[in-house]
Amino acid sequence: MRKCKVIAVTNQKGGVGKTTTTENVAIGLVRQGFDVLIVDFDPQGDLTSCLGWKNNDALEHSVSSMLDDYINDNDIDYDSLILHHEEDVDLIPANIELADFEMRLVSVINREQTLSNCIEPLRDKYDYIFIDCPPSLGMLTVNALSAADEVLIPVQTQYLPAKGMTKLLQTVNKVQRKINSNLKITGIVMTLADLNTNITKSTIDTIRGSFGKNIRVFDTIIPKATKASEASISGKSIYAYAKDSKVAVAYDNLTKELVKNPKIRHKDEISL
Repeated sequence: MRKCKVIAVTNQKGGVGKTTTTENVAIGLVRQGFDVLIVDFDPQGDLTSCLGWKNNDALEHSVSSMLDDYINDNDIDYDSLILHHEEDVDLIPANIELADFEMRLVSVINREQTLSNCIEPLRDKYDYIFIDCPPSLGMLTVNALSAADEVLIPVQTQYLPAKGMTKLLQTVNKVQRKINSNLKITGIVMTLADLNTNITKSTIDTIRGSFGKNIRVFDTIIPKATKASEASISGKSIYAYAKDSKVAVAYDNLTKELVKNPKIRHKDEISL
């Protein structure tokens, strides 16, 4: 059995580049030769849409149907569930049906471990499994943290995030103490940065000063760029859409920071 790493990408603040980071780090790892699965665990289903499945509410199989099968003791049909993207990343999609599970999980036995139990059989098929969390600290996010080995925290550099970060870290610590003692924080990645402004530079210094002593803060900073938004609309990663852009180079560097010993790259890969 291969050693699979499950990484939850989370921040309860919306609009911080969480979904974009999940998509491009995951595909960045695919480009380094790893087998990667993404679990869209946000009822908005933005990641599913970003990967090209725009009408996600019409999907017959989704993460919510997977949870439903597990709760009802039915076999999960992973072959029908998992979608295959043209850039060789796999996806368990999400749609609005997932919103109902926030309440349904309250009455489920061992409710915090529901997602963990669902994806456990997939650990021997992938090197990495990424979970794109909803912008909240509710039961869905707790499930994601319970299923994860590590947490990656994207933080926007255009506002002071200390108060929100503290609340998120308290939730992570609580999950570590009560549910998942093996959970670790991969690090903080700063996103949507406009390095020409003083407020961005000040925020970067604040994050490094406030959290850098205890938590890894990645050296790579993801710049604010319209190319990233355009790539999401096109259903492609930033590498496929604009491989020479600054944001593509940044996500490639972040992926290399995340993995110190990459596998042999695909022969047909176009290097940046």
